[in-house]
Amino acid sequence: MSGTGADDTILAVDHLSIASMAGTTVLDAVSLQVRRGEVLALIGASGSGKTTLALAALGHLRPGLVTTGGSVRLDGTDMLKAPQAVLNRMRGQTASYIAQSAAAAFNPRIRLGDQVIESALLHRSQTPDQARARARELFSYISLPTPDRIGTRFPYQVSGGQLQRFMIAMGMQEEPLLLVCDEPTSALDVTTQVEVMRLLKQVIADNQTAALFVSHDLAVVAQIATRIAVMRAGRIVEIGETRQIIESPREDYTRELIAACQHLSLGALAQKPPRAAQGAAKALTVAGLTAGYGKVAGGVPQIPTLHGVDLQVGKGEIVAVIGESGSGKTTLARVIAGLHAPALGTVTLNGEMLAGLDAQRTAAQRRRVQLAVQMADTALNPKHRLRRILGRVLFFFHGLKGAAAEARMRELLAMVSLPAHYLDRYPTEISGGEKQRVNLARALAAEPEILICDEITSALDTIVAGQIVALVKRLRDELGLTIIFISHDLATVASIADRVTVLRHGRVVEAGESAAVLSAPTDPYTRLLVASVPELRQGWLEDAAAMRAALATQLEASRPDAA
Repeated sequence: MSGTGADDTILAVDHLSIASMAGTTVLDAVSLQVRRGEVLALIGASGSGKTTLALAALGHLRPGLVTTGGSVRLDGTDMLKAPQAVLNRMRGQTASYIAQSAAAAFNPRIRLGDQVIESALLHRSQTPDQARARARELFSYISLPTPDRIGTRFPYQVSGGQLQRFMIAMGMQEEPLLLVCDEPTSALDVTTQVEVMRLLKQVIADNQTAALFVSHDLAVVAQIATRIAVMRAGRIVEIGETRQIIESPREDYTRELIAACQHLSLGALAQKPPRAAQGAAKALTVAGLTAGYGKVAGGVPQIPTLHGVDLQVGKGEIVAVIGESGSGKTTLARVIAGLHAPALGTVTLNGEMLAGLDAQRTAAQRRRVQLAVQMADTALNPKHRLRRILGRVLFFFHGLKGAAAEARMRELLAMVSLPAHYLDRYPTEISGGEKQRVNLARALAAEPEILICDEITSALDTIVAGQIVALVKRLRDELGLTIIFISHDLATVASIADRVTVLRHGRVVEAGESAAVLSAPTDPYTRLLVASVPELRQGWLEDAAAMRAALATQLEASRPDAA
């Protein structure tokens, strides 16, 4: 390992400029340094260049991008000029990557333990026995259950939070100097997010590892970062110590980011005016819904995920469904959309009972209920331009083509704050947040009555998330759209939902007006969720630990089978 110099600089970026093959600037003369034991957070709106800069630290440029100036030095090596053999050796050993979506990063057909040690075996930095021992040590360190055996599981056999912990173990397997963390908590529910934040902070401190932390969530960044670099349109507009950036920002754009974060907070409940009652008409009724996986015996699936769930949504209402990963939120959404057959129970749309599966429903019924899914990366065909992705929906449901379809597609992109020329782009040519907006536009193209939004803001920066929340509320008001809003982000739920239903282990534990449920929850589980929402201040993570521990104890004592 080469030295990092007297100042312990691990990563040095000097006037780095990157552009597309067409000449569009992506990064414009960016300079920064990251030292041992330091966490530098990159924040900014989608498309600001955060991920491009983070990947450049690993010597990687996405297809269609070229370096037009500057350098990126990792432990003294220029990563953008180094031979591929050098990059292969350094990735995993000198720097490692913790991705946003662990579900997409792991191979579902390979056991988790084998994937964690793969890099060490390829680099021959550890013998197989040493690598497996190191992995077991890491599994114990990051509090995975049964660390001696859990590595034999496949990715689909663990929870989302556990999978993200495996990502951290993979990143730490060879004790790298730099961790590049690209939105590592954005896809997690609030309780799991807190544990992963605590774990990352502990890992970095214990190992004196440097970290580049990409995030759109300032409240999370406040708990993790030593310093913050604010990016906009490929430039760093402000950089400084975390406290200074949060409490005394110098730039208007930074103040805009902070204001957006404060708007999407539980405190937004206090400013949210009550919505006038819309009458007793129910657009959607779910009654006694039981669903799961495997063979069904006596109306009970082999692996149940929903147990007798009831849900009513009034016309023009926004009802949020919240809960941790594995609580049954997405299964509920898929059953309502006809993508997953229920074992028991019914789904009724405006008094009309719907068949269990989409294929058994009429075209009109399929149009009236649309689902905007969480993972836009897997929902959008990477081989099709956005024009074809949106155009297929318009033709299928409305018979639109030619100029009429073109005009409607432009309207749809405008509704989700994307320019019309994006119609000629492929999903791989736009950012993660932009993909999610296209995902939403595709659902809206059917002109549904019921729109199910499954974590549609989880990949968006605070400014864009606020815009999407405002868009969803406007659509409800202007079109009379009825919305089921599934989310693990309680702050967003607080700003958008009329009512909230709380799921735990597939059962409804609390439901009611959003202000009442989130401001004064009665169930211990809901209280734990609310206590897990990060606040935009340093030290919240440590302050919240004791409160969360007490609530977890209370929750365990409240279990029906508790002694």
